[in-house]
Amino acid sequence: MYQTFDNPLVSRYSSKEMLYLFSPDKKFKTWRKLWIALAEGEKELGIDISDEQIAELKKYADDINYDVAIAREKEVRHDVMSHVFAYGEQAKLAKPIIHLGATSCYVGDNTDIIIMTEALELIRKKVINIMDKLSSFAIEYKELPTLGFTHFQPAQLTTVGKRACLWLEDLYMDYEDIVHQLNKKALRGVKGTTGTQASFLSLFNDDHEKVKDLERRVAEKMGYNKTFPVTGQTYPRKLDSQMLNVLSSIAQSAYKFSNDLRLLQNLKEIEEPFAKSQIGSSAMAYKRNPMRSERISSLARHVIVNALNPAITASTQWFERTLDDSANKRLSVSEAFLATDAILDIYGNVVDGLVVYEKVIHKRIMEELPFMATETILMEGVKRGGDRQELHEQIRVHSMEAGKMVKVEGKSNDLIERILADSAFDMSEEEIKTILRPESFVGRAPEQVVEFIQSHIQPILTENKEVLGQKVELHV
Repeated sequence: MYQTFDNPLVSRYSSKEMLYLFSPDKKFKTWRKLWIALAEGEKELGIDISDEQIAELKKYADDINYDVAIAREKEVRHDVMSHVFAYGEQAKLAKPIIHLGATSCYVGDNTDIIIMTEALELIRKKVINIMDKLSSFAIEYKELPTLGFTHFQPAQLTTVGKRACLWLEDLYMDYEDIVHQLNKKALRGVKGTTGTQASFLSLFNDDHEKVKDLERRVAEKMGYNKTFPVTGQTYPRKLDSQMLNVLSSIAQSAYKFSNDLRLLQNLKEIEEPFAKSQIGSSAMAYKRNPMRSERISSLARHVIVNALNPAITASTQWFERTLDDSANKRLSVSEAFLATDAILDIYGNVVDGLVVYEKVIHKRIMEELPFMATETILMEGVKRGGDRQELHEQIRVHSMEAGKMVKVEGKSNDLIERILADSAFDMSEEEIKTILRPESFVGRAPEQVVEFIQSHIQPILTENKEVLGQKVELHV
């Protein structure tokens, strides 16, 4: 096993549930379900197919003779016909009617759609669970003031919970896209070689209504109420692009979260969980590297870039189809889902164990708050009879000197001490402390947290309560 390439998405990152969805076993068992649905539909509409043939197909639906299929493909170089042959070797009575009227894309493309749809549903559940955890975190810290940053420069205060809502809102937007994509799900259906349904029209002696009815029946048997109204030989490759655009959006949200957390961990304000025996660096034993957040960033970059693959494929398909999509699809679509699955597992794991250092957060606030409080101090000085212009100049001078102490001398911000020593302001230390209460500078941040979660997030969590509580175990 150590002599061949090992895909890390398989061995290190993705969940067993997602790995199975893109496994050969899932694909080939879905092919057989589609062949059964086709045979049943044709029988129901008058084609000479017996109950015994259908029963035999169902008997071997999950018992695939892979050895026969593999050996046959070496001879004929065609995967679908190899599995048709293998199925017929087991279901001998049904052999003459397997794949009747269909082209390879009947099983191949419909299966691809089914797998992507089920994979996106798994992604949906994981996004909901992260939204639940982020909501709890945001509510817990909705009132904890923290220094806000614009351009990564100190700005007005916000709260830890409000900042978490920025991450949460990104996922909320992703959730809307996921639901939209799932709501419009449609199979390729029963379309024939170039999408004209000519073979099925011949099978039903030019009865157009029976051809349309067959497609409806097959779709319903596979759990779908819609099919693409028109196709070439394949379903529109734009679907792959749309699917991966949704995944790219999720990756972007996770990337933003992981970048923010990496910066916060450098500031020692919030850290991702760190295992008791975890090693941060092979050389620097004291280090606590944000390796999980970095992994999110790394995998997210792969998903975002990978979304270009199906966009180019959709753009370059010739007429009813070309086969330059096949090898690319096998890699780009599966890896995008596997990587997104891994990203969400890590994201959920990190949120579940976030460590908040409130005293460090408060200390950083108090280093910057004096500058932010100068407008309030100026107004108080004017109320006490001071000249607004003169006080403004005094504050400007004091601020420049305090800034010099911090940046040049490497000392603490002494702006408040300077103002207290300036008789022009005539303010006591107690009065200044009252002004310097961080919670007075967070605006409506706590209320925004509650309002956003109650109005937008909680309805989703309530509607999907049966999927909450997923436990995530990372491989590495």
